[in-house]
Amino acid sequence: MDTNTLTKLYTEVTGILPSRVTELPSSGSNRRYFRLSEPDGTNSLIGVMGTSLPENQAFIYMAEHFAKKNIPVPQVLAVSEDGMAYIQTDLGDSLLFGEIEKGRQTRFFSAHEKELLAKTISRLPDIQFGGAQDMDFSKCYPVVEFDRRSILWDLNYFKYCFLKATGLEFAEDKLEDDFSALAEVLMACNTDTFMYRDFQSRNVMIRDNEPWFIDFQGGRKGPFYYDIASFLWQAKANLPEGLRDEMLDVYLEALNRYYPISKEDFLKHLRHFVLFRTLQVLGAYGFRGYFEKKPHFMQSVPFAIANLRTLLTQPYEEYPYLSDLLHRLVNMKQFTDEIGKKKLVVKVLSFAYKKGIPNDPSGNGGGFVFDCRAINNPGKYERYKPFTGLDNNVIEFLEEDGEVLTFLDHCYALTDASVKRYMERGFTNLMISFGCTGGQHRSVYCAQHMAEHIAREFNVKVELVHREQDIEQTFNVKE
Repeated sequence: MDTNTLTKLYTEVTGILPSRVTELPSSGSNRRYFRLSEPDGTNSLIGVMGTSLPENQAFIYMAEHFAKKNIPVPQVLAVSEDGMAYIQTDLGDSLLFGEIEKGRQTRFFSAHEKELLAKTISRLPDIQFGGAQDMDFSKCYPVVEFDRRSILWDLNYFKYCFLKATGLEFAEDKLEDDFSALAEVLMACNTDTFMYRDFQSRNVMIRDNEPWFIDFQGGRKGPFYYDIASFLWQAKANLPEGLRDEMLDVYLEALNRYYPISKEDFLKHLRHFVLFRTLQVLGAYGFRGYFEKKPHFMQSVPFAIANLRTLLTQPYEEYPYLSDLLHRLVNMKQFTDEIGKKKLVVKVLSFAYKKGIPNDPSGNGGGFVFDCRAINNPGKYERYKPFTGLDNNVIEFLEEDGEVLTFLDHCYALTDASVKRYMERGFTNLMISFGCTGGQHRSVYCAQHMAEHIAREFNVKVELVHREQDIEQTFNVKE
C-alpha cells in the first residue's frame, strides 16, 4: 500500500489535497505513520497504515469507545475500504517520554515533570475502569483477555528471546515450574477491567499540558496492576524510587474512587506484576535487539537489568529457582560491566591549607571542602604533636571536647544528601575534603570518620587519602 490511500482519505476529510506527506519515525511497531498537511502546517492530520486488519479494527473501535467515555484519545476521521489505513487527528509531537527527558537523564524531576506524570497516572483508572464499562472485549487484538496462556507466552518470550540469547545455562523444567507458579499468582489478581498493556511514557502525548493516550490497540480485559507496573517501572523512564512511591500514592488515590484497596494489599499484589512485566519487557528487548538488530532496544537493556537487580533485593520466595536464576542473570559480566561504569566512587581527603586545597583528578571541580580550623586544635599542645587524628589520644581529646562531633554531624547531613542524589542520578565521582592548619589532627580525624560513615551507610566505594601523611585506604563495596 502506498500513501495515495492516505491522500485520498485526507481529501475526503478536508476537501483539499495535502501539500505535505511526511513519514514519522516508528519505534517497535510495524505500523507506519504519516503527517499530512498544507504547506504552512495547517489542517494537519495523521495517516496510519497497518499490517493487520484486526489490529486496525481494535484501535478504531477502542478510540471511538474511549472518546464516548471522555477519555482523551485521537479521533479516527476516515477509514479506507479495506480497513488497512485510516486518518486520525494530529496530537502534535510532544511525547511524555520527551517532556520528562531532563528528569530521565539526571534523575532529578522538576515540578512540571512531576505534574505531567501525576496527571497521566491519575487518568489511568478512568481508562481501566471507566473504559471497561460497556466495552465489547471481543474486539480486542490479538487476544480478548489476560489469561494463563498469554502469561506463559510472555514468560517464554523472555526465556527464548532474552535468557537463551545471554548464554546463561538453566534447568528448563525447574524454570517452567516457577513460571506456572507465577501465572497462578497473577491470575488470582484478575479483574474485569481494561488492561492497556503497553501503558508507558512513549504512548502518552502531551497537548496543552494535558495527557492524551495512544497505541492502546493491544489492550484487553485484565488486572489493573499490570498497567501501573508497566508505567512506573518502564526501563528508560528511569524513575527514582522516591518519585515512584509518590506516583503510586497518586494512582492509589485515583484508584480508590473505583476500587477501594489498602496500600499494603495493593503493594503485596503489585510486586508480582512488576516482576512479570520486567521479564516480558526483557523478552521484547531481546527479540527486537538480539534478533532484529534494532539498537534502540539494546540500549534499554541495562535499564531493565537495573530494575530487575533492584527488585531482587526483596526476595521472591514463591519462585525459588526463578529467583536464583535471575540473580545469576543480573550478575553476568556483560551486565555488571555496564553497571560498574556508572557506580559512584567517593574520594575523601585530609589536607593542610598551607599546602593548598587538593585538585580533583576527575575534573568535576572538587566537591565539598570543609574547613576544620575552627575546631579546638590538639596540635597546639606539645604532647599531641607527634600524633595524628588516627591515634587514640588525639581521638579522645577531640571527642571529649565535643566540637568535632557537632561539626561532623553537619557535614554528614550535607554529604549524605549529595551521595544519595549522585547514586540516583548515575554520577560516578564525588570528592569530599577536610582541611586544617597542618593536615595532621582535625582534618585526619574528620576525613577518616567521613569515609567510614559513607562506606557504612551507602555501600559505595570510598577512596580515602590523608595527603600529608601519605596514607591511602580503600573501602570497597560489600557484595
